[in-house]
Amino acid sequence: MNSDESQVPESSPLPSEPSPAAPAPASSPSTSSVLGSTPFPPSATNFLQLEADRLAQRVEELRQQEKTLSQEVASLQSSYNAMLQQQIAEAQLAIGRLVKEGLADLEQRKQTLQLSVEQLERRQERIRNEMRTTFAGASQDLAIRVQGFKDYLVGSLQDLAAAAEQLQLSAAVPEEPKRSAKTEAPSQAPAQPATESAPTPRFAEQGFQEQAKIIRKLLDQYRTRPDYYGPPWQLRRTFEPIHAERVSNWFFTQGGRGAIRTMGSRLQNILVASAIISVLNELYGERLRPLILGNSPERLGEWRRGLQDCLGVSRADFGADEGIVLFEAPEPLAQRADRLVKQKQLPLIIIDETEEVVNVSLLQFPLWLAFAADPLNPNPMTY
Repeated sequence: MNSDESQVPESSPLPSEPSPAAPAPASSPSTSSVLGSTPFPPSATNFLQLEADRLAQRVEELRQQEKTLSQEVASLQSSYNAMLQQQIAEAQLAIGRLVKEGLADLEQRKQTLQLSVEQLERRQERIRNEMRTTFAGASQDLAIRVQGFKDYLVGSLQDLAAAAEQLQLSAAVPEEPKRSAKTEAPSQAPAQPATESAPTPRFAEQGFQEQAKIIRKLLDQYRTRPDYYGPPWQLRRTFEPIHAERVSNWFFTQGGRGAIRTMGSRLQNILVASAIISVLNELYGERLRPLILGNSPERLGEWRRGLQDCLGVSRADFGADEGIVLFEAPEPLAQRADRLVKQKQLPLIIIDETEEVVNVSLLQFPLWLAFAADPLNPNPMTY
């Protein structure tokens, strides 16, 4: 409490009306607005003035603090934004660095894997080449050569047995004159052509008119009504007029013995030969024995696959004793054909185009077909 207030007596009454002689004390607008029309003593007026000044100073201080705080908040916000942007930039840099390092690592792994794949592919190709050269190719070639030697050996043994049967045995067995006389006749057999043991087809002659009719009927059937699922030994492929012309010319003009111009492709030649085999099989049945001559295992393999495809035969139909027989040389083929003729069989000799010269020993047999190279197209055959 102020000293002025302590000096005011509590018992002194306030005047009800101001004295006319004494003017009313001046008061500030704030005091009169706060206290209204009620008059206060000077000590109270000073107190209110001081309190108002203090409140105004306090308000000014608060405003100054508010301004300071607003500046600090703005500064903090600016610092926060700058720090946030810096952290974002650093994070982006870190992420970019990680991505770049990851991409470099992936690229390196990709190159390593590519090198590994290339090494594995080279190794696979090397293994395939080794298998082809050391296992598959060599074993196949060895099997073909062994089979050829087996055929040659069997043929030689059969020739030896036939020659032994034809030996003159009358001196060793004088008590059987009938037997010696029986063996004398075969001893003169080699002087005669081997083809005399079996009838020789002549399709263009008068005696073969019925067979010629059957041949034309079959060729027309192959050309107009092909049967792709027919029985084995029947032609199963499309037969064009050009093929029918070659086959018909071989039957009726050449009489089943002669060379025809190649079709330009081994597969086409096989188709022509298959048609001839199919017709002859229809005429002579199991008596027909096709013998194929080619100068390499690869070409003979193509003949085997082509005949299987065109005639519907299987691997079991290719053998040394029955079915179709494949030869790399003409000598064992001629020996086999000679034995077949003596056994009342009908050999059909088919000579591949790659045989430049026809062995003379093959011309004595009743049926032979040779594919001759086209003189206008000396290029190698396409497969």
